[in-house]
Amino acid sequence: MDLQLPVVQAAAFLLQPPHVINHKGIPIGQFCKDFNEKTKELKEGIPLPVKIHVKPDRTYDLKIGQPTVSYFLKQAAGIAKGASKTGHEVAGIVSVRAVYEIAQVKAQDECFKQRNAPLQTVVKCIIGSARSLGIKVVNDLSADEYKDFLEQREEKLKADAAAAAAAAAEAASSKKK
Repeated sequence: MDLQLPVVQAAAFLLQPPHVINHKGIPIGQFCKDFNEKTKELKEGIPLPVKIHVKPDRTYDLKIGQPTVSYFLKQAAGIAKGASKTGHEVAGIVSVRAVYEIAQVKAQDECFKQRNAPLQTVVKCIIGSARSLGIKVVNDLSADEYKDFLEQREEKLKADAAAAAAAAAEAASSKKK
């Protein structure tokens, strides 16, 4: 069974009934204790892929992976979510250096290790993920340039939200007529 749980919030996540762990007969209290113990060194709120192998006697093996590529990219880009119109807007910008740093971490993932993937392959996968999130990869990026980009992006998002609200209000008023 594969899950994605935020660090140190396993109990809150699992208490949302009904949860798949309940159906597998895993004691929730023990699971939360084990999960929280294995993630106590990590920053709270980081989403982690979790694999649980449930044995016939209802014991389990818990394998916690590294944060996802999208998490790392959004952190590096300083954004909360990707572009809503991928290919038509840029949600964030990251440098090639940041991509290589992420690749060095993600190269340790089981999926890349099993295929004996070279770092170049991992980098290409990360660049593909960046594109799908609407994150532009550039050779070099100064802090000032990125600050300007984020300010312009925030203004655009506010303008888009205002336009969407106005369109919704217009649609609602035309339905009343």
